[in-house]
Amino acid sequence: MFKVFKSSYIRFYSGMAVLLLITFVSCEKEVQIDLNTGDPHLVVEGGIENGLPPFVLLTRSIGYFSSIDLETLQNSAVHNAEVLVSNGTKTIRLKEYSIDTGINGNKLYYYGIVDLSNPMFPPLDSLILGEFEKFYTLTINVDGKTYTSTTKIPSPTVFDSVVTILPNRPDPDPNSRTLQLYFKDPDTAGNYMRYYTSRNSEPLTAALNSVFNDEIINGKQFNTELPLAEPRSTQKGFDSLGVCYPGDTIIFKLSSIDKSVYEFWNTYEYALGTLGSPFATPIQVTSNISGDALGVWAGYGAVYDTVIAK
Repeated sequence: MFKVFKSSYIRFYSGMAVLLLITFVSCEKEVQIDLNTGDPHLVVEGGIENGLPPFVLLTRSIGYFSSIDLETLQNSAVHNAEVLVSNGTKTIRLKEYSIDTGINGNKLYYYGIVDLSNPMFPPLDSLILGEFEKFYTLTINVDGKTYTSTTKIPSPTVFDSVVTILPNRPDPDPNSRTLQLYFKDPDTAGNYMRYYTSRNSEPLTAALNSVFNDEIINGKQFNTELPLAEPRSTQKGFDSLGVCYPGDTIIFKLSSIDKSVYEFWNTYEYALGTLGSPFATPIQVTSNISGDALGVWAGYGAVYDTVIAK
């Protein structure tokens, strides 16, 4: 059991800590309306998943016209913060660790319970692990200010199956495949979900448009095509975007989230998707962090499946 816990945690933590930090610090570009005035905001990227401990990334927002590279990200990191997570009966303090990027000595920083460069877990009874239907409060004390947020880990929407199909697009590559998800939505309204995929040895990554709700499909048997996740910096052509090929091993993750987490990711992904478009409607990326901080503290009720593309 310990090996399973350790493997799941490292996969979840390392993928989120590296990939989300790189994508998220640029969120300030969409959030900041006044581009020339004001102090940098605290940017929070944190979460807790069922069966896993919490993680938190803290940075300062970066100016709209600033160049963004690994050194910029490293310099934006917030150090020596007091980061507390409570499940209502127990409170733990997260420690600050770093990940060596392997590029010019640059590091990325995060708050958690384990040093990923030397994974040694503390006793499980000293941790807070995510549980379905429980609430978790994040408190951050830094630079004389306090920021708080509370999130819930909803019970997961258990899907019937996920398979690979020929993409539904004009003249698809006959060898390409996307995912088809089959599930019955619960008959209670207000369910929100986010999905992630991994191809072969790729990190588990959220899709480019990763969140959806049950506003239309509430209580119904439903199936939908889901493109595979791609880095936002991908240079792939349209025919190879969001697809896999026969023989590929796909890890699929579906997470239930609460409404505030859905609203954050929905507005964030919309803002990124329309960045630079003169025809797009401006949008304010929402945050569920108090104290004038940007970002999200998210509970994830996750289920996984592995599919071999056919």
